[in-house]
Amino acid sequence: MFDFLPQAMREPTVLAIPFFVLMVVLEWVAAWKLEHTETDRPSQHGTGVAAPRGSYNARDSRASLLMGLVSIATSAGWKVLALLAYSAVFAYLAPWRLPATAWYTWLIAFVGLDFLFYWEHRIAHRVRLVWATHQAHHSSEYFNFTTALRQKWNNSAGIIMWLPLPFLGVPPALVLAVYSLNLVYQFWIHTEHIGRLWAPAEFVFNTPSHHRVHHGSNADYLDRNYGGTFIIWDRMFRTFRPETYRPTYGLTKPIDTYNIWRLQTHEYGAIARDVRGATGLRARLAYVFGPPGWRPDRQPEIIDRREGAARSAGQAVR
Repeated sequence: MFDFLPQAMREPTVLAIPFFVLMVVLEWVAAWKLEHTETDRPSQHGTGVAAPRGSYNARDSRASLLMGLVSIATSAGWKVLALLAYSAVFAYLAPWRLPATAWYTWLIAFVGLDFLFYWEHRIAHRVRLVWATHQAHHSSEYFNFTTALRQKWNNSAGIIMWLPLPFLGVPPALVLAVYSLNLVYQFWIHTEHIGRLWAPAEFVFNTPSHHRVHHGSNADYLDRNYGGTFIIWDRMFRTFRPETYRPTYGLTKPIDTYNIWRLQTHEYGAIARDVRGATGLRARLAYVFGPPGWRPDRQPEIIDRREGAARSAGQAVR
């Protein structure tokens, strides 16, 4: 179907760029018409009040767009490494090889990758070193289509997590294709302009309502709704939380910058500082592989899972 395009442009996320641009423009114009555009982030106001629903901040959105553009380049490099690794696994370790053109192979690949995405995403919120790669996506205090493009530059955790698919006979190129389709799906759920959908759809699929919860920094919204395309994994593994009020978006400890390099790397620096100041091997390892916010004087179950605020009575405080 897309044979007239260069090979690099047949990648689903690249093909979807015109759609991404159109939706961002439409949403941004709507925010401008409704006078929901801002020059300062909510945390800069010092009031703790969230921005108006569907708001845009030009500098915040520009940072998201730039991070998305860099992510296209970095993900291309990671995909080359993934293709090499998956090809070796597929050729030498897979007990069978599924046909790339069969519909059931695509179904197995898509559902299987989404299941693995759930666990990779959950690990990213519970292991600090992996959280360092993911936290940039949560750093915006707005929830709009540009937030969807605020992607990480380090895809190593995902590459490792998808390894069972080529081992089970899914062709390597197909693994990367369904991953891209999964990302394309997740674009449209980053908006406040879509409310609750038909109940059966809300039960099975990840929707804007479910994903707003995931991006919330509120105590009872933290570390919920990890699903990519399907929300059934969260229901199965008890990490689901319905949207009962409008979230406050962003990290529990906002990062006061629009610098995309700092947004992507500041948590690595924080880990390095904590490790240098730690006493003993256990503490050093816990600062790297423990949950975000781990401290020697705190128990893991009462650690805020974003930036270190303590839990109180079983609930995290912002």
